[in-house]
Amino acid sequence: MASVSSAARRAFVSALALTHTTDWMAHRVGTAPFLPALFVERFAHLGGIAPEVFAAQLALCRSFEDRRWTAHWESFAREQFRIADAALAALGGPSTRALLDSTDDVQIGELGDVLAAAVEILAERGPIASADAVTGFCARHPESRDAAVALDALIKAMVYEFAAAWPGWSPRRLLAYQTSHRLCEILLTALAPAMGVSIDVVRIPLPDGDEVRGFLLAPKDAQYIPTVLVTNGLEGTLAESTLPLLRYRAEGLAYFVMEMPGTYHYTQPLAPGSERVYTVVIDFLVNDSRVDADRIGMLGISFGGHWATRMAAVEPRLRASVANGTPADRTFSPASSTGIPELLVSTIRSTIGATSLLDMVRKLSALSLRDYYRRIAIPLLVINGANDTLVSVQDSIEIATYAPHAQLVLYADDDHCAPRHGIEWFDLSIEFLRTYLPHRRTGGRR
Repeated sequence: MASVSSAARRAFVSALALTHTTDWMAHRVGTAPFLPALFVERFAHLGGIAPEVFAAQLALCRSFEDRRWTAHWESFAREQFRIADAALAALGGPSTRALLDSTDDVQIGELGDVLAAAVEILAERGPIASADAVTGFCARHPESRDAAVALDALIKAMVYEFAAAWPGWSPRRLLAYQTSHRLCEILLTALAPAMGVSIDVVRIPLPDGDEVRGFLLAPKDAQYIPTVLVTNGLEGTLAESTLPLLRYRAEGLAYFVMEMPGTYHYTQPLAPGSERVYTVVIDFLVNDSRVDADRIGMLGISFGGHWATRMAAVEPRLRASVANGTPADRTFSPASSTGIPELLVSTIRSTIGATSLLDMVRKLSALSLRDYYRRIAIPLLVINGANDTLVSVQDSIEIATYAPHAQLVLYADDDHCAPRHGIEWFDLSIEFLRTYLPHRRTGGRR
């Protein structure tokens, strides 16, 4: 009966998507039934928000329409900005408006100075940020309470702006994305010295006129160290990939974090030819003095796992790769689209530049990696939740079956990209990359 109920629900969601009546139904029952099952955990884990609090906030949202959706989530962001401003005023720091409106490095430096005492709120949050982190920190360090409250509120504001931006493409969502992205840049660059790392905001021009925006996170004074190219998925942001990695800043690795082609600020659609975007990024990395060109790995999350798998087959400069939640072949079949919410269908169409549902099916089919598996000659770690509700788990199984040097880890009772096991799979991925990137060569750079 449970499977019948699940199948019926998926059919109902697809029927609403095909008839473009999802928002009509959301007015009556709320938006939650038409969102990915892991939506609450995703944002709660990133923001250190109690899941029950975020779920209650979601329950109040009754429309996916651009203005109403963004206004709903930005109301919670404004509340966090008010909390941050009160704490920053007590510390003598700059206001949030001044920070967002200015490119003044002096103000960012001032922010870093007043928040440094509470840097662990950012640096140690990991893949699943605790909703009790600030309370615990303030109990141990009451003298730094304002710094902790301000930093936590800024992170939460960034995450609520990300929720407002999700899943991108409409005008108000893209404005919310810019606010969230700017907040992430400000926090990372302001607190990099206190974390003992270097964080560069990188812009890499592409031949088609687009650019890759990313963060290069490395130990201070690093030279020729192993570096991991990290790429996220269909509607992920730099913050979503970077904040969990801060916990691993002392593991002897550098990380270049980028957003997947076809998303948010890119103007060109995602296509098999997007391989060249990752090639250009690797070109950039091998020419950076901090990066050992013989020790470059890759970590892809969700649709980013597709690229971590594809590039493992075609890019000879990669030495190891990790792919989590990979859509590779079966996911792109029409049968796998049943139950995908209308908003995600629309996002997929926009990302790949499809003009119709039929064109979307054709373009997704062209992304199949079935012929790539046996070409992967490097160590590959394949990860997912065993009960993925967005991507076919069989894709992960088949990659690991046919790639000659692949290992497979599926987490029971977990969903797409195993969010409930975020700490475990991040720990495993970093250890895998540290193990399988080769030893440093002698004799200097090529």
